[in-house]
Amino acid sequence: MGLVRNLLYFVVVALTAMIPSKQGQAAPPSAVQLTRIDLVDFRGRTWQLDDFGDESIVVVAFLGTECPLAKLYSVRLRELQQTFGDQGVQVVAVMSNRQDSLEEIAAFAKRQGLEFPVLKDLGNRMADELGATRTPEIFVFDRQRSLRYQGRVDDQYGIGYVREAPQREDLRIAIEELLDGRAVSNPKVDAVGCIIGRKRSTDHASQITYGGQVAEILMRRCVECHREGEIAPFALTDYDEVAGWADMIAETVTDGRMPPWHAAPDHGTFGNDRSMTSEEKEILVRWAEAGAPAGDRSDLPKPPKKLVGWQLPREPDLIVPVSPEPFSVPATGAVRYQYFKFDPGFEEDVWVEAMELQPGNRQVVHHILAFARPRGAPGGLDGARGFLAGYVPGARLELAPRGHAKRIPAGSELIFQVHYTPIGTPQQDHSRFGLVFADPDSITHEIVTTSALQTRFEIPPGDPAHEVFASGPEFPPTAKLLSMSPHMHVRGKAFRYELKTQGGDTTTLLDIPAYDFNWQTTYVLAEPMAIEPGSRMLCRAVYDNSESNLHNPDPTKTVRWGDQTWDEMMIGYYHYAVPIAKQDVKKDDQAASPQRPTLQSMLRNAARLRAFERLDRDGDGILRREETPANLLPLFDELDANRDGILTREEVATAS
Repeated sequence: MGLVRNLLYFVVVALTAMIPSKQGQAAPPSAVQLTRIDLVDFRGRTWQLDDFGDESIVVVAFLGTECPLAKLYSVRLRELQQTFGDQGVQVVAVMSNRQDSLEEIAAFAKRQGLEFPVLKDLGNRMADELGATRTPEIFVFDRQRSLRYQGRVDDQYGIGYVREAPQREDLRIAIEELLDGRAVSNPKVDAVGCIIGRKRSTDHASQITYGGQVAEILMRRCVECHREGEIAPFALTDYDEVAGWADMIAETVTDGRMPPWHAAPDHGTFGNDRSMTSEEKEILVRWAEAGAPAGDRSDLPKPPKKLVGWQLPREPDLIVPVSPEPFSVPATGAVRYQYFKFDPGFEEDVWVEAMELQPGNRQVVHHILAFARPRGAPGGLDGARGFLAGYVPGARLELAPRGHAKRIPAGSELIFQVHYTPIGTPQQDHSRFGLVFADPDSITHEIVTTSALQTRFEIPPGDPAHEVFASGPEFPPTAKLLSMSPHMHVRGKAFRYELKTQGGDTTTLLDIPAYDFNWQTTYVLAEPMAIEPGSRMLCRAVYDNSESNLHNPDPTKTVRWGDQTWDEMMIGYYHYAVPIAKQDVKKDDQAASPQRPTLQSMLRNAARLRAFERLDRDGDGILRREETPANLLPLFDELDANRDGILTREEVATAS
């Protein structure tokens, strides 16, 4: 189809947002000798250099238990050990982060299936001796224990992108060259990853401390994502943990990678603005420079309330499974977008005042989009003009103003687009979609999602700043703009929304000078904006198809519109509300024949589906007759359409 990949957020994605922006070939490694190891593993054994044969090539890999790239590349290191182990190659993992305990290291090794030694570098002694700065960072020593390669594993994972396969396997090539008795062709490549959390001297006289200022900033700006069970790769709720990430925090806020907010401050005021002030950034940087002093921790601020269950104003009237069965996410690699279909059985227009996509596994769900299309429509899904709802990590449900609702047309089926991001271990996800129906008598405005869209463009090879323009349809009278959701793929560089009146005046509403595919935010206006009738939305997108764009999968290709990440899109989604007359809301109820289910019947069916969800304790989408309480057996038999003694979600959801 031509459908968007990540909307509203994102993401990492959080999985790669904490890594540096510089990479490439560096100077060759200096004359470094590996003279000792002398470190303890998580089982209590002390490893010495003599434990490895004199003829072995030693690969020292600096890793961390929570760094997203270290998680992904630990799997690659395991594969390389299995491939080259019988040829005299030995991988040794070294954990130098002050925040990584032996217990956490043991859990990491087990979870990642690591059979080579995994050692704790107390006081970051070995990291200091070798000059390691990042995780993962690799040091390869030949049989004479001389350093022959330093840098990354390969180039598959980087800043905000995941290639389907590496273009250059630096570590594998270096090992093969050494085994063949040749010099390493590319002996040093900049490592890409998280800064090692070193133990350093602390300025106890510092006026900036964790208890004094830092904890409050983190709780307000970061903890919604950076805590257990959320998509961020590590938690920022405990002093010892935060202190280990102090340098990384300072780097990412200075570079503007965190918190993820990309709107220029010159245009628009947004209700969901999550940017950090210059003063807050300076506090975090100065705190890291002072050695992360703890200060008085007797009265720390409490973390924001963690979401449990639905964010909706009440229990949903209808709960729909995003996928028919739990979806398995592999440990590594690029997972293509998944598309799932569900028929809710709507035979009349349905008004929805609130919708929420709830991920089953927040660690791997990068985004979900829900669309409605005519039941059984031929061809692919064209979601370029509008969508129902979206989820991205860190996003909180923005409830519509009172009396506002979206319309799902009669005869619609639901299509879900899901983007999964591997985290280094196999995972499963079973997400849900909750809908709260609106009382037709309460509806005053219809929410409409549309876009300024351009599908016909060609981005030339190597072009660092190719512009594409699009115009949206005329706004109807009395429309009020609610929010904007720009969308491009990994070559996206910048995006701008402008409003053009019939008289020709233009006003910039939203400017994103540094677009980031991984954080596709919906920018919600602090107050709905009245639009002059006949106005149009103009959008300008800029693409970087050059080698300098590290996200770029192939700068030698001409790029056109397409669904996959290596293609491009140009969609300037925006959401507005228009008032509607009461008779327009009720006309479908009045026209409904006795044979057509009414909204009330659908509400009854939604209640049945909620009961099904409660009884389906294992979440497999199946309820057997023998598992059903006796008082519900008549209803079971009524809904079991094919009389097979098994009730599925689909049978409940589509029952008349």
